Amino acid sequence: MNLLIVTGLSGAGKTGVIKALEDVGYYCVDNIPPELIPKFAEICSKAGEGMERVAVVSDVRAGKDMFGEFSEAIDELDEMGLEREILFLDASDEALIKRYKETRRLHPGAGGGRIIDGILKERRLLSAAKAMADHVLDTTDLSAAQLSARIKAMFADSRKSGIIINVMSFGFKYGIPLDADLVFDVRFLPNPFYIPELKRSTGLETNVHDYVMGFDESRRFLNMLTAMIDFLVPEYIKEGKNQLVIAVGCTGGHHRSVTLAEELYKFLKSDDENSVVITHRDIQKGV
Repeated sequence: MNLLIVTGLSGAGKTGVIKALEDVGYYCVDNIPPELIPKFAEICSKAGEGMERVAVVSDVRAGKDMFGEFSEAIDELDEMGLEREILFLDASDEALIKRYKETRRLHPGAGGGRIIDGILKERRLLSAAKAMADHVLDTTDLSAAQLSARIKAMFADSRKSGIIINVMSFGFKYGIPLDADLVFDVRFLPNPFYIPELKRSTGLETNVHDYVMGFDESRRFLNMLTAMIDFLVPEYIKEGKNQLVIAVGCTGGHHRSVTLAEELYKFLKSDDENSVVITHRDIQKGV
């Protein structure tokens, strides 16, 4: 049995993650205290068919002292010899405050007080869990659909044996992705934004793609980029890295970065050993 423990900050997207995991075949249970996880895992491991892949959500709703027992629960799982992973969901304070204001829900750690106080308290309580996590996913700039796609790429039953690679386009004007491992700046390329007939199109459309890739600099950059990534991925795998976020940025995240990210995605998809997903973080912003 494979057990996935999902934890993280309130408002970071745990509900969406559970839905995505259910879509790829996980049996999911929400809001379970850490001390009950080993016993629940033992029951599931004996249940047989239908319980090969189980996910549990454990967070501050279980009580303020819950993560004093988190480490002990993980140690007990390891002693049982179960295959387990920990996924920690994070987000910026600003994003979490915005989400709670939009939904008008009370933060579980705020006790009726300010949202930011609840967030800071929760960060302290969850610090031990984050330190033990196998996967830390920052959802600050991810839409619900993008988060679902990331989770399905990471945990689908057909997941390859190699590394999980997320290729992301973004706009520097909106900030560098917090979870990026490698960042490439393509603002040196001619900008389709200044071509009237291309301004309102994106790198997903043929006219913009052909314009961006019509320059010798674009083709040379792509050749050097793919060569470097081709070298780096096996080295990351040897060092035990299980996921890699490659961010390609231009000014607004609509044209050049989208085109080059799509080209890199096509290159990486040709390797059957690795799972690859693409995200265009800012393609809808400023439209």
